Amino acid sequence: MRYLEEFQDPRLARRLLDEIRAIVTRPWTLMEVCGGQTHSIIRHGIDQLLPQEIELIHGPGCPVCVTPLEVIDKALEIASRPGVVFCSFGDMLRVPGTGRDLFRVRAEGGDVRVVYSPLDALRIARQNPDREVVFFGIGFETTAPPNAMTVHQARRLGIRNFSLLVSHVRVPPAIEAIMTSPQARVQAFLAAGHVCSVMGTGEYPELAERFGVPIVVTGFEPLDILEGVRRAVHQLENGRHTVENAYARAVRDEGNPAARAMLADVFETTDRAWRGIGTIPGSGWRLAERYREFDAEHRFSVTGITTCEPAGCRSGEVLQGLLKPHQCEAFGTLCTPRNPLGATMVSSEGACAAYYLYRRLGGTPTTAPTVEASPVG
Repeated sequence: MRYLEEFQDPRLARRLLDEIRAIVTRPWTLMEVCGGQTHSIIRHGIDQLLPQEIELIHGPGCPVCVTPLEVIDKALEIASRPGVVFCSFGDMLRVPGTGRDLFRVRAEGGDVRVVYSPLDALRIARQNPDREVVFFGIGFETTAPPNAMTVHQARRLGIRNFSLLVSHVRVPPAIEAIMTSPQARVQAFLAAGHVCSVMGTGEYPELAERFGVPIVVTGFEPLDILEGVRRAVHQLENGRHTVENAYARAVRDEGNPAARAMLADVFETTDRAWRGIGTIPGSGWRLAERYREFDAEHRFSVTGITTCEPAGCRSGEVLQGLLKPHQCEAFGTLCTPRNPLGATMVSSEGACAAYYLYRRLGGTPTTAPTVEASPVG
Protein backbone atom coordinates (compact mmCIF):
# COMPACT_ATOMS: atom_id res chain seq x y z
CA MET A 1 0.00 0.00 0.00
CA ARG A 2 1.27 3.46 -0.93
CA TYR A 3 -1.27 5.93 0.44
CA LEU A 4 -2.45 6.68 3.95
CA GLU A 5 -6.15 6.20 3.17
CA GLU A 6 -5.41 2.63 2.18
CA PHE A 7 -4.61 1.92 5.83
CA GLN A 8 -8.25 2.80 6.61
CA ASP A 9 -9.82 0.48 4.04
CA PRO A 10 -12.97 -1.12 5.58
CA ARG A 11 -12.68 -4.23 3.42
CA LEU A 12 -9.14 -4.94 4.57
CA ALA A 13 -10.18 -4.18 8.15
CA ARG A 14 -12.99 -6.72 7.86
CA ARG A 15 -10.54 -9.31 6.58
CA LEU A 16 -8.18 -8.74 9.49
CA LEU A 17 -11.07 -8.93 11.96
CA ASP A 18 -12.14 -12.24 10.43
CA GLU A 19 -8.59 -13.58 10.81
CA ILE A 20 -8.48 -12.51 14.45
CA ARG A 21 -11.83 -14.16 15.16
CA ALA A 22 -10.61 -17.35 13.51
CA ILE A 23 -7.54 -17.70 15.73
CA VAL A 24 -8.71 -16.49 19.15
CA THR A 25 -9.85 -19.24 21.54
CA ARG A 26 -9.61 -17.64 24.98
CA PRO A 27 -9.51 -14.20 26.66
CA TRP A 28 -6.42 -12.05 26.14
CA THR A 29 -5.49 -8.60 27.45
CA LEU A 30 -3.36 -6.37 25.23
CA MET A 31 -2.00 -2.92 26.04
CA GLU A 32 -1.33 -0.27 23.43
CA VAL A 33 1.50 1.84 24.80
CA CYS A 34 0.98 5.03 22.81
CA GLY A 35 -1.69 7.66 23.37
CA GLY A 36 -1.90 8.24 19.62
CA GLN A 37 -2.86 4.60 19.22
CA THR A 38 -5.43 4.98 21.99
CA HIS A 39 -7.13 7.84 20.16
CA SER A 40 -7.17 5.87 16.90
CA ILE A 41 -8.66 2.84 18.68
CA ILE A 42 -11.43 4.86 20.32
CA ARG A 43 -12.11 7.09 17.30
CA HIS A 44 -12.60 4.13 14.97
CA GLY A 45 -14.24 1.85 17.53
CA ILE A 46 -11.58 -0.81 17.04
CA ASP A 47 -11.95 -2.14 20.58
CA GLN A 48 -15.67 -2.67 19.97
CA LEU A 49 -15.09 -4.39 16.64
CA LEU A 50 -12.70 -6.96 18.09
CA PRO A 51 -13.94 -10.32 19.41
CA GLN A 52 -15.16 -10.08 23.00
CA GLU A 53 -12.28 -12.31 24.10
CA ILE A 54 -9.79 -9.52 23.36
CA GLU A 55 -9.56 -6.55 25.69
CA LEU A 56 -7.46 -3.50 24.81
CA ILE A 57 -6.26 -1.47 27.77
CA HIS A 58 -4.52 1.87 27.58
CA GLY A 59 -0.94 2.46 28.65
CA PRO A 60 1.16 5.41 29.84
CA GLY A 61 2.14 6.56 26.35
CA CYS A 62 0.83 10.12 26.59
CA PRO A 63 3.85 12.42 27.14
CA VAL A 64 1.79 15.31 28.51
CA CYS A 65 -0.07 12.99 30.88
CA VAL A 66 3.00 11.47 32.53
CA THR A 67 4.87 14.76 33.06
CA PRO A 68 5.06 14.88 36.86
CA LEU A 69 3.22 17.51 38.83
CA GLU A 70 6.48 18.71 40.39
CA VAL A 71 7.90 19.53 36.95
CA ILE A 72 4.66 21.32 35.99
CA ASP A 73 4.93 23.41 39.14
CA LYS A 74 8.57 24.17 38.36
CA ALA A 75 7.49 25.34 34.91
CA LEU A 76 4.87 27.60 36.49
CA GLU A 77 7.45 29.04 38.88
CA ILE A 78 9.99 29.76 36.12
CA ALA A 79 7.37 31.18 33.75
CA SER A 80 6.23 33.60 36.46
CA ARG A 81 9.65 35.21 36.88
CA PRO A 82 10.39 38.65 35.41
CA GLY A 83 12.59 38.65 32.34
CA VAL A 84 11.68 35.09 31.32
CA VAL A 85 10.11 34.05 28.03
CA PHE A 86 8.65 30.60 28.62
CA CYS A 87 8.05 28.58 25.44
CA SER A 88 6.02 25.42 25.14
CA PHE A 89 3.92 23.34 22.80
CA GLY A 90 0.28 24.33 23.11
CA ASP A 91 -0.99 21.16 24.80
CA MET A 92 1.03 21.92 27.94
CA LEU A 93 -0.65 25.26 28.66
CA ARG A 94 -3.83 23.75 30.12
CA VAL A 95 -2.20 20.95 32.10
CA PRO A 96 -3.14 21.63 35.73
CA GLY A 97 -0.38 22.21 38.22
CA THR A 98 -0.98 22.85 41.90
CA GLY A 99 -3.69 25.50 41.75
CA ARG A 100 -3.06 26.96 38.29
CA ASP A 101 -1.74 26.31 34.78
CA LEU A 102 0.41 28.13 32.22
CA PHE A 103 -2.64 29.91 30.80
CA ARG A 104 -3.19 31.44 34.25
CA VAL A 105 0.46 32.48 34.44
CA ARG A 106 0.10 34.21 31.06
CA ALA A 107 -3.12 35.91 32.19
CA GLU A 108 -1.25 37.18 35.24
CA GLY A 109 1.42 38.82 33.06
CA GLY A 110 3.92 36.04 32.42
CA ASP A 111 5.46 35.89 28.94
CA VAL A 112 4.29 32.39 27.94
CA ARG A 113 4.44 31.60 24.23
CA VAL A 114 3.24 28.67 22.14
CA VAL A 115 5.87 27.47 19.67
CA TYR A 116 5.86 24.66 17.12
CA SER A 117 9.49 23.61 17.43
CA PRO A 118 12.25 24.03 20.03
CA LEU A 119 14.17 25.83 17.30
CA ASP A 120 11.47 28.53 17.46
CA ALA A 121 12.42 29.08 21.10
CA LEU A 122 16.11 29.25 20.16
CA ARG A 123 15.28 31.87 17.53
CA ILE A 124 13.42 33.91 20.17
CA ALA A 125 16.51 33.71 22.39
CA ARG A 126 18.71 35.04 19.59
CA GLN A 127 16.29 37.91 18.98
CA ASN A 128 16.02 38.79 22.70
CA PRO A 129 19.53 38.58 24.18
CA ASP A 130 18.39 40.52 27.27
CA ARG A 131 15.73 37.88 28.15
CA GLU A 132 16.01 34.34 29.49
CA VAL A 133 14.23 31.99 27.10
CA VAL A 134 13.15 28.58 28.39
CA PHE A 135 11.71 25.73 26.35
CA PHE A 136 9.62 23.08 28.09
CA GLY A 137 11.06 19.80 26.76
CA ILE A 138 8.77 16.89 27.47
CA GLY A 139 7.94 13.58 25.85
CA PHE A 140 9.24 10.18 24.89
CA GLU A 141 12.05 9.12 22.59
CA THR A 142 10.17 10.72 19.69
CA THR A 143 10.47 14.35 20.77
CA ALA A 144 13.81 14.06 22.56
CA PRO A 145 16.08 14.24 19.46
CA PRO A 146 14.96 17.72 18.27
CA ASN A 147 15.25 19.03 21.82
CA ALA A 148 18.74 17.55 22.08
CA MET A 149 19.69 19.08 18.73
CA THR A 150 18.45 22.50 19.87
CA VAL A 151 20.63 22.43 22.99
CA HIS A 152 23.55 21.27 20.84
CA GLN A 153 22.92 24.23 18.51
CA ALA A 154 22.67 26.67 21.42
CA ARG A 155 26.10 25.66 22.66
CA ARG A 156 27.61 25.67 19.15
CA LEU A 157 26.24 29.17 18.44
CA GLY A 158 27.08 30.51 21.88
CA ILE A 159 23.46 31.39 22.76
CA ARG A 160 23.70 31.54 26.55
CA ASN A 161 20.23 32.93 27.33
CA PHE A 162 18.51 29.70 26.25
CA SER A 163 17.73 26.77 28.53
CA LEU A 164 15.65 23.59 28.52
CA LEU A 165 13.30 22.41 31.26
CA VAL A 166 13.65 18.66 30.75
CA SER A 167 11.07 15.99 31.45
CA HIS A 168 11.88 13.27 28.93
CA VAL A 169 10.89 9.67 29.60
CA ARG A 170 11.66 6.30 27.99
CA VAL A 171 9.24 3.51 27.04
CA PRO A 172 11.13 0.26 27.84
CA PRO A 173 11.51 0.99 31.58
CA ALA A 174 7.79 1.81 31.71
CA ILE A 175 6.96 -1.60 30.22
CA GLU A 176 9.18 -3.19 32.85
CA ALA A 177 7.42 -1.23 35.62
CA ILE A 178 4.00 -2.31 34.35
CA MET A 179 5.00 -5.97 34.21
CA THR A 180 6.60 -6.00 37.67
CA SER A 181 3.56 -4.42 39.30
CA PRO A 182 1.57 -6.82 41.52
CA GLN A 183 -1.54 -5.67 39.61
CA ALA A 184 -0.09 -6.51 36.20
CA ARG A 185 -2.52 -8.19 33.83
CA VAL A 186 -1.05 -7.29 30.45
CA GLN A 187 -0.38 -10.33 28.25
CA ALA A 188 0.95 -8.55 25.14
CA PHE A 189 2.03 -5.07 24.09
CA LEU A 190 1.46 -3.00 20.98
CA ALA A 191 4.64 -0.92 20.99
CA ALA A 192 4.69 2.64 19.68
CA GLY A 193 5.97 2.76 16.11
CA HIS A 194 7.27 6.33 16.22
CA VAL A 195 9.38 5.62 19.32
CA CYS A 196 10.90 2.58 17.61
CA SER A 197 11.56 4.62 14.46
CA VAL A 198 14.05 6.57 16.59
CA MET A 199 15.40 3.97 19.01
CA GLY A 200 14.92 0.74 17.07
CA THR A 201 13.77 -2.51 18.66
CA GLY A 202 16.94 -3.54 20.47
CA GLU A 203 15.64 -3.03 24.01
CA TYR A 204 12.48 -5.10 23.55
CA PRO A 205 13.60 -8.75 23.07
CA GLU A 206 14.91 -8.98 26.63
CA LEU A 207 11.61 -7.66 27.99
CA ALA A 208 9.57 -10.07 25.85
CA GLU A 209 11.67 -13.00 27.03
CA ARG A 210 11.83 -12.05 30.71
CA PHE A 211 8.11 -11.41 31.10
CA GLY A 212 6.83 -13.87 28.52
CA VAL A 213 4.88 -11.24 26.57
CA PRO A 214 4.68 -10.68 22.82
CA ILE A 215 5.68 -7.15 21.80
CA VAL A 216 4.47 -6.05 18.38
CA VAL A 217 5.71 -2.72 17.00
CA THR A 218 2.60 -1.09 15.59
CA GLY A 219 1.58 2.01 13.65
CA PHE A 220 -1.38 4.31 14.19
CA GLU A 221 -3.90 3.76 11.43
CA PRO A 222 -6.78 1.27 11.86
CA LEU A 223 -5.16 -1.43 9.72
CA ASP A 224 -1.84 -0.95 11.55
CA ILE A 225 -3.52 -1.55 14.88
CA LEU A 226 -5.58 -4.51 13.68
CA GLU A 227 -2.46 -6.12 12.19
CA GLY A 228 -0.65 -5.56 15.48
CA VAL A 229 -3.50 -7.21 17.37
CA ARG A 230 -3.58 -10.10 14.89
CA ARG A 231 0.12 -10.79 15.31
CA ALA A 232 -0.01 -10.48 19.10
CA VAL A 233 -2.99 -12.83 19.41
CA HIS A 234 -1.38 -15.32 17.04
CA GLN A 235 1.69 -15.41 19.30
CA LEU A 236 -0.40 -15.75 22.45
CA GLU A 237 -2.47 -18.58 21.02
CA ASN A 238 0.72 -20.42 20.03
CA GLY A 239 2.57 -19.84 23.30
CA ARG A 240 5.23 -17.58 21.80
CA HIS A 241 6.63 -14.28 23.08
CA THR A 242 8.88 -12.52 20.62
CA VAL A 243 9.28 -9.03 19.17
CA GLU A 244 7.66 -8.45 15.77
CA ASN A 245 7.85 -5.36 13.61
CA ALA A 246 4.44 -4.73 12.04
CA TYR A 247 5.43 -1.17 11.07
CA ALA A 248 8.30 -1.92 8.72
CA ARG A 249 7.50 1.04 6.47
CA ALA A 250 8.78 3.34 9.23
CA VAL A 251 10.80 1.21 11.69
CA ARG A 252 14.17 -0.48 11.26
CA ASP A 253 15.71 -2.66 13.94
CA GLU A 254 18.56 -0.19 14.42
CA GLY A 255 16.28 2.86 14.54
CA ASN A 256 17.70 6.22 13.45
CA PRO A 257 21.49 6.21 14.08
CA ALA A 258 21.87 9.98 13.74
CA ALA A 259 19.08 10.70 16.23
CA ARG A 260 20.44 8.13 18.67
CA ALA A 261 23.92 9.66 18.42
CA MET A 262 22.51 13.11 19.20
CA LEU A 263 20.65 11.75 22.22
CA ALA A 264 23.79 10.01 23.50
CA ASP A 265 25.76 13.24 23.18
CA VAL A 266 23.32 15.62 24.88
CA PHE A 267 21.44 13.47 27.41
CA GLU A 268 22.20 10.87 30.05
CA THR A 269 19.73 8.46 31.63
CA THR A 270 18.29 9.16 35.06
CA ASP A 271 15.50 8.03 37.34
CA ARG A 272 12.31 9.89 36.46
CA ALA A 273 8.99 10.40 38.21
CA TRP A 274 5.87 9.70 36.13
CA ARG A 275 2.71 11.53 37.05
CA GLY A 276 0.21 9.21 38.70
CA ILE A 277 2.65 6.30 38.61
CA GLY A 278 5.73 7.20 40.66
CA THR A 279 9.47 7.04 40.07
CA ILE A 280 10.70 4.48 37.55
CA PRO A 281 14.46 3.80 37.70
CA GLY A 282 16.42 4.69 34.58
CA SER A 283 13.26 5.81 32.80
CA GLY A 284 14.23 9.35 31.90
CA TRP A 285 16.84 11.62 30.42
CA ARG A 286 18.53 14.72 31.77
CA LEU A 287 21.13 16.97 30.20
CA ALA A 288 24.64 15.56 30.35
CA GLU A 289 27.19 17.39 32.48
CA ARG A 290 28.79 19.16 29.52
CA TYR A 291 25.40 20.71 28.71
CA ARG A 292 24.35 21.40 32.30
CA GLU A 293 24.53 25.19 31.83
CA PHE A 294 21.47 24.86 29.57
CA ASP A 295 19.44 23.06 32.25
CA ALA A 296 16.62 25.39 33.36
CA GLU A 297 16.23 23.65 36.72
CA HIS A 298 19.93 24.24 37.41
CA ARG A 299 19.92 27.79 36.03
CA PHE A 300 16.88 28.97 37.99
CA SER A 301 17.53 26.91 41.15
CA VAL A 302 13.87 25.95 41.42
CA THR A 303 13.55 24.32 44.84
CA GLY A 304 11.05 24.02 47.65
CA ILE A 305 8.23 22.89 45.35
CA THR A 306 5.34 21.30 47.26
CA THR A 307 2.87 19.45 45.07
CA CYS A 308 -0.72 18.43 45.66
CA GLU A 309 -2.61 16.17 43.26
CA PRO A 310 -6.29 17.07 42.85
CA ALA A 311 -8.67 15.01 44.94
CA GLY A 312 -10.76 12.55 42.98
CA CYS A 313 -8.41 12.25 40.01
CA ARG A 314 -7.64 8.63 39.14
CA SER A 315 -5.51 9.32 36.08
CA GLY A 316 -2.65 7.27 37.53
CA GLU A 317 -4.81 4.16 37.37
CA VAL A 318 -5.83 5.04 33.81
CA LEU A 319 -2.18 5.42 32.79
CA GLN A 320 -1.34 1.98 34.21
CA GLY A 321 -4.23 0.30 32.41
CA LEU A 322 -5.99 -0.50 35.68
CA LEU A 323 -9.02 1.67 34.95
CA LYS A 324 -10.92 2.78 31.87
CA PRO A 325 -11.61 6.52 31.87
CA HIS A 326 -15.41 6.23 32.14
CA GLN A 327 -14.95 4.08 35.26
CA CYS A 328 -13.62 7.10 37.15
CA GLU A 329 -16.33 8.75 39.27
CA ALA A 330 -15.21 12.25 38.22
CA PHE A 331 -15.17 11.53 34.48
CA GLY A 332 -17.47 13.84 32.52
CA THR A 333 -18.83 15.53 35.65
CA LEU A 334 -16.18 17.01 37.93
CA CYS A 335 -13.54 16.41 35.25
CA THR A 336 -14.09 17.68 31.70
CA PRO A 337 -11.80 19.17 29.02
CA ARG A 338 -12.93 22.64 30.13
CA ASN A 339 -12.24 21.93 33.81
CA PRO A 340 -9.77 19.03 33.92
CA LEU A 341 -8.60 17.40 37.13
CA GLY A 342 -5.72 15.61 35.44
CA ALA A 343 -3.60 15.74 32.33
CA THR A 344 -5.28 12.68 30.77
CA MET A 345 -8.33 14.88 30.14
CA VAL A 346 -6.25 17.72 28.65
CA SER A 347 -3.78 16.19 26.26
CA SER A 348 -4.57 15.42 22.65
CA GLU A 349 -3.19 11.94 23.39
CA GLY A 350 -4.86 11.44 26.77
CA ALA A 351 -7.16 8.44 27.20
CA CYS A 352 -9.75 10.45 29.16
CA ALA A 353 -9.82 13.10 26.44
CA ALA A 354 -10.38 10.38 23.81
CA TYR A 355 -13.26 8.84 25.74
CA TYR A 356 -14.86 12.26 26.24
CA LEU A 357 -14.34 13.40 22.64
CA TYR A 358 -15.77 10.23 21.13
CA ARG A 359 -18.56 9.94 23.69
CA ARG A 360 -17.42 6.78 25.45
CA LEU A 361 -19.38 7.68 28.55
CA GLY A 362 -19.79 4.20 29.96
CA GLY A 363 -22.00 1.20 29.49
CA THR A 364 -22.12 -1.26 26.61
CA PRO A 365 -23.60 -0.32 23.24
CA THR A 366 -26.90 -2.09 22.58
CA THR A 367 -25.72 -2.88 19.08
CA ALA A 368 -22.05 -3.52 18.49
CA PRO A 369 -20.68 -1.41 15.64
CA THR A 370 -19.75 -3.19 12.43
CA VAL A 371 -17.36 -2.29 9.71
CA GLU A 372 -20.28 -1.92 7.31
CA ALA A 373 -22.34 0.33 9.61
CA SER A 374 -19.40 2.34 10.90
CA PRO A 375 -16.63 2.17 8.29
CA VAL A 376 -13.13 2.19 9.73
CA GLY A 377 -11.79 5.65 9.00
